[in-house]
Amino acid sequence: MARTVWDSSVGKKTVMAVSGIVMLLYLVAHMIGNLKIYFGAGEFNSYAHWLRTVGEPFMHYEWTLWLIRVVLVAAVVAHATAAYQLSRRDIKARPSKYVHKKARTSYATRTMRWGGVILGLFIVWHLLDLTTGTAHPGGFQEGHPYQNVVDTFSTWYGNVIYIVAMLALGLHIRHGFWSAAQTLGAGGRTRERVLKTAANVLALLLTAGFIAVPVGVMTQVVS
Repeated sequence: MARTVWDSSVGKKTVMAVSGIVMLLYLVAHMIGNLKIYFGAGEFNSYAHWLRTVGEPFMHYEWTLWLIRVVLVAAVVAHATAAYQLSRRDIKARPSKYVHKKARTSYATRTMRWGGVILGLFIVWHLLDLTTGTAHPGGFQEGHPYQNVVDTFSTWYGNVIYIVAMLALGLHIRHGFWSAAQTLGAGGRTRERVLKTAANVLALLLTAGFIAVPVGVMTQVVS
């Protein structure tokens, strides 16, 4: 049964929609947590420590955090795999010859495709920078997330990478939210305008919220 659902285009779109919602919920929580940096090093570092102790004593140290990571990795892999396979299926379904040369994909499709690639590369860099510290500038300080964030956004390339990725994220959410709503049956003429407005507002808020962190460091409001 699961195999049959996955093999169908509708099934893959449903997987994309559900995994996308999982990631969206995480992004909202992550953005709110990031904005705690404006309350100072003590509050931000305490928040980072709290993430590792959520669920204690029932859950051991970092167990809840690792559970969230596993769910997110599964969502990202499922989302990316379904998107790639749907893209390949779409290419194979096209006629091999066109009388006139013209764009074969819509603006939304191209935005989702290339935005996904940008976000995938960004996730790798972001983890190497602020989770493992492998690509962190100036020396990674374990247990000092506030200073690590300030270090990253004190470099021009850290700001460029992050801001470009967040703009791509905004466009991805704007198109993806509406697409997911349609896939899950929340569309319809009466709801279309509301859902599109919600997608625009959500994309704008998340983009602005995430970009507020490097902007705060660049303007030395956060230092």
